[in-house]
Amino acid sequence: MKTKANPGLIPMRKRWFFALWLTLMVVGHAMAEDRLFSSNTPQLEDGKIVYRQYCASCHGTQGEGMPNWEGQNALGELPAPPHGPEGHTWKHSDAMLYRIIAEGWRDPWNKTDRLTMPAYQEILAPTEIRDVVNYLKSLWTQEQRRHQADESAENPFPIQTEIPQE
Repeated sequence: MKTKANPGLIPMRKRWFFALWLTLMVVGHAMAEDRLFSSNTPQLEDGKIVYRQYCASCHGTQGEGMPNWEGQNALGELPAPPHGPEGHTWKHSDAMLYRIIAEGWRDPWNKTDRLTMPAYQEILAPTEIRDVVNYLKSLWTQEQRRHQADESAENPFPIQTEIPQE
């Protein structure tokens, strides 16, 4: 006598495999996201060193920015903003942050024409600029990093086209 297979068994297995797959994907994504921002990675330490040497005098050693950064100073310029969660750096893509560091920045709301953020492309190597941007990401919340990663998906770091000198 033939026995019929339980018709509910296959859908139950599919649901179990789907739940397992979904769990592994979520955990894997979270682990990969946190791994990039571990303070033990050499690139983040390098970025922190470069940041402290070139950026901290204006943006603060902990990325706290200048006082009253949201209002114009006596010159009609906006002071250096914070890079932590309270600032807005996390709203910009990797490409934009790279460009700001490399080429400098004049806030469009400033009343002066000068670059209030100096250009560093002649001082810092492309890898150092990337390391600084990645260090800044370590100052943000998980949600801010996710938003910034979405912004960067279509606007990633520029492709390095430099030919190494021998």
